Amino acid sequence: MGGHAPGEDLDRLAASARAAMVREIELSGAWADDPVWRAAFEAVPRHLFVPYYYVAGPGGYERRWGEHPDPAARERWVRGAYADTPLATRLRDGELLSSSSQPSLMATMLTALRVRDGDRVLEIGAGTGYNAALLAHRLGDDGLVTTVDLDPEITESARRHLDAAGYHPAVVTGDGARGVPERAPYDRVIATCALPRVPRPWLAQCRPGGRILTPFATGLLALTVRDADHAEGRFLPTPAYFVPLRGAEQSRPETPGLGGVPRRAREDDLFRFLLALTRGSLDPQEAYALWERERAPGRERYGVTVGDGGTWAWLDDPAGPYVWPLPS
Repeated sequence: MGGHAPGEDLDRLAASARAAMVREIELSGAWADDPVWRAAFEAVPRHLFVPYYYVAGPGGYERRWGEHPDPAARERWVRGAYADTPLATRLRDGELLSSSSQPSLMATMLTALRVRDGDRVLEIGAGTGYNAALLAHRLGDDGLVTTVDLDPEITESARRHLDAAGYHPAVVTGDGARGVPERAPYDRVIATCALPRVPRPWLAQCRPGGRILTPFATGLLALTVRDADHAEGRFLPTPAYFVPLRGAEQSRPETPGLGGVPRRAREDDLFRFLLALTRGSLDPQEAYALWERERAPGRERYGVTVGDGGTWAWLDDPAGPYVWPLPS
């Protein structure tokens, strides 16, 4: 009787699981505006970028890895690698340092980046290298994709994963808030980590008309760059929660007390987003009054303007009545 080597069985299982993940992403509508991304997710083997990861359980984190001696454990690893969920990839003293984002959210972000052939892209937060591989598959290995991370262990492992998968974007160790000026200018900047403000170097390193997509205040902010000092744009409707960027100065105001705010508002995701976005420019009672008056506005009604005089958040219209200063 014939048989299959264990590696061949895992390869077939990975291909089947990857196809199922692609179908699930397609059903979410993530790339309806740019189906070219489907080919990237079909081609790039996510399991090569997560040779091990951690799954939260009642007793703490369970480590899954591809070299486990138990075939059933290896199967759980490869199936989990293609689940449409974020995967914790680095922990230190119980703190999550790095992760591989949820694939459908990655697809949403990559589609919203509006990449065109020949664009130069800077990714902030190398992570496992999977997102950079998707970009490299879309744009080619012609030096168009740069990814940066502060932690040399993360960038070194990202390089190994990318090499194993056959992709070769530029992987740089450095502070993502400062960009990578030596490889600028860029047409697109995408961040896969949360920041308390929009770093000015990103604007300076973007061509006029370039697009910046970054997690901000539990949302995804898409900015169009006018010049080195000016950018403006709105949030996508999608909520997003990312590991914070490390390295840049990260002062964060304390979450204000919510005494006097009704429970239905305190527990509402859009009200919490409003508080996170305005960060002290509105007290909770003012935020609640606005949230109630405007009938719980969705993230897509908010925007941010970066100018030479500062940074502002706004609702509906940057010249309208609802405008708040943000830390620059």
